[in-house]
Amino acid sequence: MSNGSPTRTPLQTRNLAIVAHVDHGKTTLVDAMLKQSGLFRANQAVEERMMDSNALERERGITILSKTTGIRYHEYKINIVDTPGHSDFGGEVERALKIVDGVILLVDSSEGPLPQTRYVLSKALEARLPQIVVINKIDRPDARIDEVLNEIYDLFIDLGATEEQLEFPVIYAIGRDGVANHERDGASKDLQPLFEQIVQTIPAPTGDPASDLQVLVANLDYNDYLGRMAIGRVFSGTLRHGDEVAIAKLDGSFQKTKITRMYSFEGLNRIDETLGITGDVLAIAGVEGIQIGETITSAESPKPLPPIQIDEPTIAMTFSVNNSPFAGREGVHVTSRKLRERLDKELLTNVSIRVEDTGSPESFKVLGRGELQLAILIESMRREGYELQAGKPEIVTKVEDDMRKEPIEMLLIDLPEVYVGVIIEKMGQRKGKLSKMVNNGTGRARLEFLAPSRGLIGLRNDVLTDTRGTAIMNSLFHGWIEWQGEIPIRPTGSLISDRAGKATAYAMWNLQERGELFIEPGTEVYEGMIVGENARDADLNVNIVKEKKLTNMRASSADEAIRLVPPKLLNLEQAIEFIREDELVEITPKSIRLRKKILKANQR
Repeated sequence: MSNGSPTRTPLQTRNLAIVAHVDHGKTTLVDAMLKQSGLFRANQAVEERMMDSNALERERGITILSKTTGIRYHEYKINIVDTPGHSDFGGEVERALKIVDGVILLVDSSEGPLPQTRYVLSKALEARLPQIVVINKIDRPDARIDEVLNEIYDLFIDLGATEEQLEFPVIYAIGRDGVANHERDGASKDLQPLFEQIVQTIPAPTGDPASDLQVLVANLDYNDYLGRMAIGRVFSGTLRHGDEVAIAKLDGSFQKTKITRMYSFEGLNRIDETLGITGDVLAIAGVEGIQIGETITSAESPKPLPPIQIDEPTIAMTFSVNNSPFAGREGVHVTSRKLRERLDKELLTNVSIRVEDTGSPESFKVLGRGELQLAILIESMRREGYELQAGKPEIVTKVEDDMRKEPIEMLLIDLPEVYVGVIIEKMGQRKGKLSKMVNNGTGRARLEFLAPSRGLIGLRNDVLTDTRGTAIMNSLFHGWIEWQGEIPIRPTGSLISDRAGKATAYAMWNLQERGELFIEPGTEVYEGMIVGENARDADLNVNIVKEKKLTNMRASSADEAIRLVPPKLLNLEQAIEFIREDELVEITPKSIRLRKKILKANQR
């Protein structure tokens, strides 16, 4: 039956979002649902995590952009929105919840509810959306299903859930194998119990197909042939191909336009449609200039829906044109005009980012939810051929009642109990307050802190070093707090090249006892480029291009083998965390370099 068939009614549609903390198995569960809905041939080769279509998502194993798909179950059409699990991409989750009628809350059977679980659940409870709780990965050897279920109940109560909301159904699943059951040891070998639960628990869309048209735009897409496309849900009325409609802009004005194409979602494909009824989630073309949060409504009697409200950004970074001695060598887009155009393009599809002008035409202040979100933006830009420089992340503050306030975050650290003392001491230096500590007797403890966002910049590296890579860290925006005063920054200085040339193994061999090096022998350097971390707190200018003087005199020590300690090659996130206020990260398609803002040693 075609989606545009007049025999289908809104009662046969279900719209839901799958929400969870990062890495609890949302995208893997969606894979299993797509495979079992009969969308693929039995012999068709299908990639793992097929909804993570972006190259960065596949590399990192996380979802960054929320995506929509649709499946058929008997006579029902189920539209599913797969959402990111990282709190930096919370803006994607907030938008997804606007266009659905219920959520599947996925929780790992060992890790239990984590900060992003709390965040997405609080948003779902606010929106009064019914939940189906799925406890996933029940085959894990360290699964603690009963405790996790109790933690979920505690979380619901903690977030002020009503009696009715506490009556949620629970499904036990192994997403990877595509198995779901109502009981822990149920006999089902597929996801049938989950599909049935969706049809029972998630309500059919409300709204009258015969009333005035209202379509809320929650996402944007771009097609080279059709231009900008709006992805939204029909809340009331009926939308037909070729209709004259009005776009209710955020400023209150109306812009008339004509619908040129409409698509619904089925599996990984988009199906051409001529009719969209109440409850349908559609991609709509012919809406040039539309923005997220606007409403497509009837041209004769427009009725806009309330716009989507997104939480404020908490962190800012300055992006500027690359003006280092190596500028323009590797990138294609190197001018401020190109940089501005790219940031403007990002604003069209990413509502949780803001761009502000600075005093200089060469640099822009970019505000976002967290370091990871801005690092993903920079990584995407460098892959597209852009060169730029990024400054140290700063915290966004605000003034309330003549008082300066800064964002505070709830931080959860899961670590072996032997390192608890070290981490509590480290967090104390960063103005963190321990609010809760849980030890399940498994040798690992879970610490919960409230700490200023400033104190978390550069923390991940320190925590992983102190716990020998065994800690798991997650944080979530908690609110605003009075300015907490100075927080000590990194205790070490930088090793800075004092001249241009190629780094030599001989020079590096002499320098490695001064600190840790960030480059390999043979790397080209310039004056003012940071080549390592000094063990002391002062910056040190070094000659890393010095070559061994050759002589025809023999000496017993002349041919000592040079043994170099392997350098610490920083990735983008580590480089952003490492720099101080007077330093920059230079990003090009092939390299990530650290440098001083002022390159000449005698001018610093």
